[in-house]
Amino acid sequence: MDPLRQRSRRRFLTGIGAALGAAGLAGCDRLSQSDTVASVLGSAEHLNAAVAKVVTGRRAMAQEYAEADLSPTFRSNGTANPNNPAYQTLAASGFADYKLVVDGLVAKPRSFTLAELHALPSRTQITRHDCVEGWSAVGKWQGARLSALLDLVEPKRNARYVVFHCADPMNDDGTDPYYESIGMDDAYHVQTILAYRLDDQTLPIPNGAPIRLRVERQLGYKHAKYVMRLELVASYAGIGDGNGGYWEDQGYQWYAGI
Repeated sequence: MDPLRQRSRRRFLTGIGAALGAAGLAGCDRLSQSDTVASVLGSAEHLNAAVAKVVTGRRAMAQEYAEADLSPTFRSNGTANPNNPAYQTLAASGFADYKLVVDGLVAKPRSFTLAELHALPSRTQITRHDCVEGWSAVGKWQGARLSALLDLVEPKRNARYVVFHCADPMNDDGTDPYYESIGMDDAYHVQTILAYRLDDQTLPIPNGAPIRLRVERQLGYKHAKYVMRLELVASYAGIGDGNGGYWEDQGYQWYAGI
């Protein structure tokens, strides 16, 4: 990394650290009730994403590891078995009838069977999953390159985000399905894949079968599991509570770069 980029990164991280320290001293609940502070934090999040592009570059790669670095097990983050009758029916047949729907702002909306996803240009990568809960694990992932799928559906010029609609409901009554979104830079990144294998085995249900997102430059909650539909949109303001993802609707940052 060149000296100028190092200085820029240092100043950015120092600023973020100071902001988080102030938030901790003031108390998160009290801060969340202040419209002024919420506006400042929202602006800081957009700055975070913008500065990350400058500091790391659009083509920057997440670290990749060797086979010897693989974790003994790769725990399930979030839902381990969706409470969703339609999903359970698919799982019972080994996902033989699964289809990934891709629509929204695309010239050629379509659906993909698992066989068609397996036939797309793929990538295998050994990366570390970092969870906001404080744990991490190194796993070997294989999946279709999201960029190859997007080339087939031809995103329209006003498409700015890919929204991942998932099968796992977040409420006990089977409602509020998980969703997540990423920008087009990450969507076309070489390490962004729709994974269908983990550690040389078919992706297990606890880890997101039959398809999960791997967006290696971001934290674990961005890696949507049980993906059923991709929707390309100009804005995610009308989806969920309008913050770009389930956990973002609970107050997490939309851009979770690492």
